[in-house]
Amino acid sequence: MIDASDQSLIDGVLAGQRRALAKTITLIESTRDDHQLRAGEVLRALLPRTGRSIRVGISGVPGVGKSTFIEALGLALIARGHKVAVLAIDPSSTVTGGSILGDKTRMEHLSQSLDAFIRPSPSAGSLGGVAARTREAMLVCEAAGFDVVIVETVGVGQSETAVAGMTDVFVLLQLPNAGDDLQAIKKGIVELADVVVFNKADLDETAAERAMQQMKGALHLLRAASPDWTVPVLKVSAVKHAGLDEFWSAILRYRDAMQASGAWEARRSRQALDWMWALVDQGLRHRFEHHPAVRAALPDIRAAVAAGTLPASAAALRLLQAMD
Repeated sequence: MIDASDQSLIDGVLAGQRRALAKTITLIESTRDDHQLRAGEVLRALLPRTGRSIRVGISGVPGVGKSTFIEALGLALIARGHKVAVLAIDPSSTVTGGSILGDKTRMEHLSQSLDAFIRPSPSAGSLGGVAARTREAMLVCEAAGFDVVIVETVGVGQSETAVAGMTDVFVLLQLPNAGDDLQAIKKGIVELADVVVFNKADLDETAAERAMQQMKGALHLLRAASPDWTVPVLKVSAVKHAGLDEFWSAILRYRDAMQASGAWEARRSRQALDWMWALVDQGLRHRFEHHPAVRAALPDIRAAVAAGTLPASAAALRLLQAMD
């Protein structure tokens, strides 16, 4: 049952009101059980208005210029008549749990546009370089009328590939002078890339061309993610706004190729099912940790494991039996 305040949020999101959009994402990100129930009802009401955007995941090593690239791309897309939402994930400190959330500051010009919405969120320990509720936030942005949703991840690595599991096209940003192709390639993440882009190409044109050729050669050695698409290797200069038209043309070609083969909708369906099971796993973990019998047994079992008197496997079995 949707109450008046939540209905106000729904109406505000559908009307494209930025305040309602921000408040709805805050509700979704809350870990309170009552807020999660409300968020589920709000999302269910918004669902018919979702799915009409191009979802772009951006990953790359720290210093590759992700924020600069996204701002330049966002401004270029807005000039074409698009509405752009950016879900930027900042790493949370493993010591304090805090996060700087500075992406809005780094995208100063884009954040001033009425056709842009930038939402920085902490990763808060979530694997994959994305916040726990990035997927839901993406749906809310779509319902608000944003037809391009960009997800910027923390950095690059094996755990960062989760962004490929929630977007339509996965873009890997590279530096032109970051070392040879075998050292920089990170096979697992390159296999997921739908488009590879060398940013800051203006700093050293020769290095950029050499790195592009190395990457093209390396991609030929990897199994293609789709038989309907050959991964393009592009170069851009986000600072000079050069190469952005070619990049977006590649994104549109990818969309057209995937839609023609049926892979576009198949990918989204697979992602939705994976998302469901991920939330089931998360819910089961939450229930397990808050089960009275488990909480009662946990201190002694944890102490025994730490002291080396109880194997971890036996400890896990005891805790599971306590829940049963």
